Amino acid sequence: MPKKIFSAIFICLFLSVGCGQDEPAIKVDLSKKEQVSLKEETDVITYAYLPQYSHTVSYQRHHLLVEFLRKETGLNIKQIFPDTFDQHMTMVGQGKIDISYSNPFIYAKIAHRYGAQAFARIAEIYNQENFRGQIICRADNRLIKTIADCRGKSWLAVDSTSAGGYLYPLGHFIDHGIQKTDFSEIAFAPGPGGKQEKVVLAVYAGKYDVGTIREGTLNVVADKIDINEIWVIANTRWYPGWVYAARAGLDPKIVEKIRKALLKLDFNQKEHQHILEAADFIRVIPSEDRDFNPIRELVARVGISLEK
Repeated sequence: MPKKIFSAIFICLFLSVGCGQDEPAIKVDLSKKEQVSLKEETDVITYAYLPQYSHTVSYQRHHLLVEFLRKETGLNIKQIFPDTFDQHMTMVGQGKIDISYSNPFIYAKIAHRYGAQAFARIAEIYNQENFRGQIICRADNRLIKTIADCRGKSWLAVDSTSAGGYLYPLGHFIDHGIQKTDFSEIAFAPGPGGKQEKVVLAVYAGKYDVGTIREGTLNVVADKIDINEIWVIANTRWYPGWVYAARAGLDPKIVEKIRKALLKLDFNQKEHQHILEAADFIRVIPSEDRDFNPIRELVARVGISLEK
């Protein structure tokens, strides 16, 4: 049966079912439009993981944690997904992110700009309360074996506001007499989210000589490439770990509920173990703003402004 005839029959059947014999047809004026808006929930507490990895990884790592916090606190906590580091910071300033989980460099910025306040931070694998950056290249790159060999090469960093993927390595380069002007190029990973992975993949593909990432990123891409093809030229010094911060103006009672719930997580308890394993940390510890003064000192030393 030709398609046009079939369509005509279908429309006729539809109209015959829709209107009974005694029912008058209703004329609809399609020129008149009305905006329909969904009612926004007013009690939502938004939780955002700084997009160092893809949104998929962010969700996989923290959705169990968010569920735990919802149950433990009774608060309507929902994870949201900003696309970039800058968007994450802006949303904190706009009050659209209530609870920020970020690297300490981003924290120093949102504390300085918007009055965000640290209330907890994490201990990573091996119970490490600090973390560091890594400087990498291809393992078969014969021109780069030491940190000094990075001079004159192209450098791909995660983002200008990345701690392990830019700030810490920049400090390491400067400590070893290598200035930003000594590189043939400094670029940042493109696009939203997943920038740590993009740095590794770009170096692996030979697009850049040197890449900088946070320690642990190679494990994230181990299912995509042979990470034995990546050489870690150097590790940076250790700095304070990732931090939980509340936006300015968030009810202190809400912050305290969330803080207590996070501190309650215990890797030795079976019901908590899979939550922490997914999140890729071991425990949460109390924290306050002054814990991040080493970040502020590093920022001042390398000549970066917290305003930008």
